[in-house]
Amino acid sequence: MNQWSKRLCLPAIVILTIILAACGTSSTPTGNGPQRASLKIMVGGLSKQIYLPNMLTQRLGYFNEQNLDVTLIDEASGQSSEDEVLAGQVEAGSGSYNHTIELQAAGKKMECVVQLDIAPGEAEVVSSKATGITTPADLKGKNLGVTELGSGTQTLTMAILQKAGVSPTSAHYIPVGAGNTFIAAMQQGKIDAGMTTEPTISRIVSSGAGKVLVDMRSPQATQQALGGNYPFICVFMNNDYVAAHKDVVQRMVNAYVKTLKWINSHTAAEIADKMPADYYAGDKALYVTALQNQKAIYSADGTMPSDGPQTVLGIEQLINKVKQGQTIDLTQTYTNQFASSAAG
Repeated sequence: MNQWSKRLCLPAIVILTIILAACGTSSTPTGNGPQRASLKIMVGGLSKQIYLPNMLTQRLGYFNEQNLDVTLIDEASGQSSEDEVLAGQVEAGSGSYNHTIELQAAGKKMECVVQLDIAPGEAEVVSSKATGITTPADLKGKNLGVTELGSGTQTLTMAILQKAGVSPTSAHYIPVGAGNTFIAAMQQGKIDAGMTTEPTISRIVSSGAGKVLVDMRSPQATQQALGGNYPFICVFMNNDYVAAHKDVVQRMVNAYVKTLKWINSHTAAEIADKMPADYYAGDKALYVTALQNQKAIYSADGTMPSDGPQTVLGIEQLINKVKQGQTIDLTQTYTNQFASSAAG
């Protein structure tokens, strides 16, 4: 390099350093701030509205505000998230709370650290071709769509059958995902009915492809369908990880709780404006309407409803995913420690 080139390069390096510092791109702590940390969170369907707080927290910049580099990984269902957390491939998963109870029954420990949804935001939708299904009891022997075998949608379906006096084992469960794959399975006659979420529900109903049989898109409707509050989507982590990384977990929960408060202070249209356009599935107005209709499912502060864990455990026992008489310590399946600190 000649002398002239050297003279040009030095100011450029200095200028680049100044720009990077001004943009706050350094990954090292500044002043007395916390050490920047990286987290991978596997989400059981980022475009599903029940999982909306995950992407919204990212879009609002609240993870970065807590000095966290968060990678959101999209998966088919909360069941997949659970498996990856257990394997140590990701630090956290976002899926249904009931997984933590089932895992404890199997001798494993995972806990919900922030509750995102206080109701499922799901519905059992019946195909317009299945004219003989008018009550939950009519689901006996039918092909029923779920996101994935072992998923929270299968647990909810089994609970509906059991409460209707029908053995959950009498139905055939077909993993069909959500969105386009769920709709295609219904249109092609692969499933007679299925448990799904928004905006898939509204897309099916508005197109005439199906109708809602059992609705759980509000706390009130859920109580009627299941007999109590049923907290659903949360963020769960290995108990040992939580105990060893309390500062990181607290900062992550801080970000989520701030998002939940933002949701509760903004309209469905304002929330939708923050989401990626492809989440609308080509119909933003329908997306907004669906979101408005089920906005009450989102927790106001990230804490677990006091009666929720017992209701979920009761259903797990009802459908024999947890054996009657088996000791389950519900206090090991969730914690309000971090959400309560964030709320304060």
